[in-house]
Amino acid sequence: MHGVVPKTMWQKQNPADDENMCRWAMRCLLVVTGNNNILIDTGMGTKQDEKFFSYYHPHGEESIEKNLAKNGYSSDDITDVFLTHLHFDHCGGAIKKEHDQLVPAFSKAKFWSNEEHWQTATHPNEREKASFLKENILPIKESGQLQMVTTNENGEWVTDIEIITVKGHTEAMMLPLIKYHDRKILFCADLLPSVAHISLPWVMAYDMRPLDTLNEKQVILEKAAAENWILFFEHDPKTECCTVQEVNGRVKVKETFSLKEFTDKMESN
Repeated sequence: MHGVVPKTMWQKQNPADDENMCRWAMRCLLVVTGNNNILIDTGMGTKQDEKFFSYYHPHGEESIEKNLAKNGYSSDDITDVFLTHLHFDHCGGAIKKEHDQLVPAFSKAKFWSNEEHWQTATHPNEREKASFLKENILPIKESGQLQMVTTNENGEWVTDIEIITVKGHTEAMMLPLIKYHDRKILFCADLLPSVAHISLPWVMAYDMRPLDTLNEKQVILEKAAAENWILFFEHDPKTECCTVQEVNGRVKVKETFSLKEFTDKMESN
């Protein structure tokens, strides 16, 4: 997760346990807009076997179903599942096992990918093969619920959601940039998995093109600082959101906060 950054440095950000394992989140986002209830990413799901989960030590009581229910929704209310990319920890929860059959976990939803990334995920290279699991991916197409994202001349997929496509982590990963009141929220996916990754050299070791990631981060972070975007982190175990600012030619963290703190503040204004 920390690439070439020495453990003496990253240990301060996310301490490892006795097995050298760090704690990470799989934080998804529900966007309610118009008649659409859009779920962005789905975590790793629960259908894999015990051996698979033993590699990752999933823990905690949180789940998409429980958190949807807390907010007055169910899986059947989801109209769209937007998958930033098809690595197992981002799309595994899109498919569930039901009576030994693999079926969509959101029965009424359209599932969104893009042609370029779909081809990469269904014909993976040897390095990424372990992240693209056919049981997570092929049942989406077999269900007839798969759709491919297209954007208009402004880069919008739907009203108020622009798509930024990056290729450093994997081919054609999609980052939704969501307009909320007069602000923009960037769902950072694996371009910026945590607040620590705002530092440009902090690039994950399994990115396909690490120098592209570094360059993509620089461009996006400079724009985020200039336009005061909210950065939403999918994997950071503690920090949900932050803003950034330019200091002496470098982009650094300005403020950190939870998404609820931000949305409550916006609604009260």
